[in-house]
Amino acid sequence: MRYTTSAAFVAATMTLSGQALADEATRLGDVSVIGSKEAATELPGSASYIDRQDITRQGYDDINRILRETPGVYVREEDGYGLFPNISIRGADPGRSSKVTIMEDGVLMAPAPYAAPAAYYSPTVGRMSGVEVVKGSSQVRFGPRTTGGIINYLSTPIPQTRSGYLRSAFGTDSEFRNQLWFGDSVEGAAGEFGYLVELYHRQTDGFKEMQGPASDLGPDAGDTGFRRVEPMIKLAWAPDTALDQRLELTYGRSELDADETYLGITTADFARNPNLRYAASQFDNIRTQQERAILRYSLAPTEALSLDAKLYRTDFARNWDKIRQVNGNSLSAALAQGGNDLATLRGEQAGTWGYRDNNREYYAQGAEFSAELDYATGDIGHTLRVGVRRHEDEVFRFQRNKTYNVNAQGQVVSLDLNPPGSQDNRKQQAEATAVYAENAVRIGALTLTPGVRFEQIDWTVQDFRGATPDISEGDEGYVTGGLGFNYALGAGSALFGGVYQGFSPPSPGDGIAGEDAEESVSVELGGRFRTAGGIAQELVLFGTLFDNLLVPDNAGASGTADNTASVGEVETYGLEYALNYDPGRQLGWRFGTPLSLAATYTSAEIANDSNAAGDPESIFSGGRDGAELPYIPDFQISATAGVEGARWSLSLRALYVDEAFATALNTEEEVILGGDANNPQVVPDARGGKIDSQFVIDLTARYALTERVSVFANAFNLLDREYIASRLPEGPRPGAPQTFLAGIEANFY
Repeated sequence: MRYTTSAAFVAATMTLSGQALADEATRLGDVSVIGSKEAATELPGSASYIDRQDITRQGYDDINRILRETPGVYVREEDGYGLFPNISIRGADPGRSSKVTIMEDGVLMAPAPYAAPAAYYSPTVGRMSGVEVVKGSSQVRFGPRTTGGIINYLSTPIPQTRSGYLRSAFGTDSEFRNQLWFGDSVEGAAGEFGYLVELYHRQTDGFKEMQGPASDLGPDAGDTGFRRVEPMIKLAWAPDTALDQRLELTYGRSELDADETYLGITTADFARNPNLRYAASQFDNIRTQQERAILRYSLAPTEALSLDAKLYRTDFARNWDKIRQVNGNSLSAALAQGGNDLATLRGEQAGTWGYRDNNREYYAQGAEFSAELDYATGDIGHTLRVGVRRHEDEVFRFQRNKTYNVNAQGQVVSLDLNPPGSQDNRKQQAEATAVYAENAVRIGALTLTPGVRFEQIDWTVQDFRGATPDISEGDEGYVTGGLGFNYALGAGSALFGGVYQGFSPPSPGDGIAGEDAEESVSVELGGRFRTAGGIAQELVLFGTLFDNLLVPDNAGASGTADNTASVGEVETYGLEYALNYDPGRQLGWRFGTPLSLAATYTSAEIANDSNAAGDPESIFSGGRDGAELPYIPDFQISATAGVEGARWSLSLRALYVDEAFATALNTEEEVILGGDANNPQVVPDARGGKIDSQFVIDLTARYALTERVSVFANAFNLLDREYIASRLPEGPRPGAPQTFLAGIEANFY
């Protein structure tokens, strides 16, 4: 066993109590990691609570747009709709949100968070009642990767009284959105019974424009949109007993059918039409199915003691059938170099389109138990929290390559299929035991929260491509901890901060081979200030030193991107600022004028002189001492201004995101470090260069027809700004263009 012990201690995490999420909360203590907007202001660390009103105010169903209103959070757009988020908190690598702990209702929700953390599934924000973001002291209770923070999605809770809700909208590109739920809680002889039934649906034809003739080999050839359907049911029972207890079962399903591609376009074509797609991507399609079941039990034997237990299981299957090569060569190289390969991509020259069935199945399951005890020693108050989790997960890859042979008109003349499983046929499994303990100590206005976390991970990798299975095993154990503080200044103001160590294990294959884990030491110091004039502000200084930063070894290229590679030491530091103020309400005007501002400055640099990731085709290869990390811009500012009357409201949000380098080479040119490990060479590649700065304005209008029924209209990217949002996975990709949406929202009963 390799065993890692931290020298620093992790700052305290959020209060996890029986506090309600809202008036109609589920009343389960471990659903939320923060609890409410008010609770977020009392924590020994920086965090944000985004409620349902925040989600619907601008009509967003894209987690990228919502998170950009939170200081310290960066996202890399990919598809324009937020189907595949790439989230970074305070300079962590954003690739597939693999460094962020993604949860729904307090349960791990990445398909296989230990065995394969790349989150090709992320909960749909449009159906949520809230989103919690913990940036600082999140590292004691929530793992396995504790270097990048937490995002906890809060699903619709069971209402305490009979309630129904409908939100329906139609917009540009035949976009159609619907959310409908109905629920109630009723008293019976055996106690209180509650239920909720929900259906969420979204579909669109997409904003991309396919170039060249579409093939007749499939009914969806040439489409660029998607369809998502998500039903959910919740059942609850609170027995009529002397003890306060509750049992709840949640079952949900998510189905996605998206004609999405990894392939971008050339910079020259982007300047002419950023929404173009080449004919070679006409068969690209990803289909996913996710099922989740959560059984929770909460018990409060006394007012001071609460116990929570849960069993959970998630299953996720996906097949991303996508182009990966042209004429046997790299896609991103073809975009940068032009010539025959580019002509074949456009459907203007005979050649081959190399596709791959990226077929994978995942499962994750586990059992968790947590307890919270309030007690006192003299005049000193304590809140002790302990927990244990036993978890296992797996990813099974069963993939093959296939080749479309096309003529000079871009028409498919034949299809060559390799046997199923010939490209990849293997399993990665992980079993983990995690234990944590923390104690919030309240001494007058000061709260100190020390905590410690232990985790043991056991890996197994099975490769079935040979005559006999190749099986390898390994393990990793670590201890981390931290210390956070919150000092109340009165009137809602406080100072807070902490120091903690984060940990991120390597991929199972790399861990078994002896790759060191990623460790980090982070500090933050901040203040929350509320004035008598109603101005609420938060200012935070943060810094993180990463030792052995781990990244995907071949992000976006034609390789497997299944393993991790070491960048080495990385230093990040920055400043976050948030402001909320409503001068209209404060000064007694007849209408409200809510104002908000979220600003972030981040410096994220490689702190050693090496080739960084060992794979010459990685976007991190070639990074030298002082090089900026890819896709981490220096500045990001989101400002919102609104006007609210008794029955109407108007809200405008402006977002500015600074430009950033697309590779650790930090070049303006479309190049990357190619060749091989023994002979690295700078070669043309469309994944290199820069991504554009962004300035996007969104506008929302709303009018209440009755107390229960409202109509609304949204304009996204009102100025129709065009910008390169990403150069991953394979070349320049646009942000979403100007889009309009209008609909109705109704509450029943």
